[in-house]
Amino acid sequence: MWNDTELQRDVENEVGWELSAGLTQIGVTVKGGAVELTGHVDNYWEKCTAERAAWRVAHVNRVTNGIRVVLPFHRQRGDDDIALAAMGNLEWNCLVPETVEVQVTEGMVILSGSVERQQQKQEAERALGTLIGITGIRNDIVIQPSVSLGDVKAPIEAALKRSALVDSSHIKVHVAHGVVSLRGAARLRAEYEDAMHAAWAAPGVTKVEDHISIGSGRND
Repeated sequence: MWNDTELQRDVENEVGWELSAGLTQIGVTVKGGAVELTGHVDNYWEKCTAERAAWRVAHVNRVTNGIRVVLPFHRQRGDDDIALAAMGNLEWNCLVPETVEVQVTEGMVILSGSVERQQQKQEAERALGTLIGITGIRNDIVIQPSVSLGDVKAPIEAALKRSALVDSSHIKVHVAHGVVSLRGAARLRAEYEDAMHAAWAAPGVTKVEDHISIGSGRND
């Protein structure tokens, strides 16, 4: 069995192991398997990395990322320079279409426009996470498929069964009124992400309702 004290120690060790600067500026609290990250880091990439590290720890069922990005003076950049760099990154990315637009306000990158698939929306955000000078990314990209949503329940269920990570007996697929809904429980964040990926990969999907619990919802 585990308790919150042991889990807090494991999360602190994992986050500190992942970040080159260690855990000196990040605080970790745990209650019932739910992790809250606080403090500050020097760049947006470290904020995202700390959250991913916390999710990798066994028995974590939720992560709230309250870490602030406080840029050192030598890492600060003007909004116009950041926007120019961001547009250059996206222009050279084969997954991101020209319909994606970028605005920057006080270091916050705002993505807008439209794409056909969730993968493209996620890639646009991922591609900008390491830019110098950004304090955050707000992804307002709209998904507008060129094909209509068909009967995707069976194909999504088949994709879940093929997955090496997902136990499909614990995750159920529902499709109603053009919306895909996943319900059930995943053992780890990686299993949850693979299940969500399977649902979003179906042609025509514009919305996936997430009703999957992580960690605490599984008794096996």
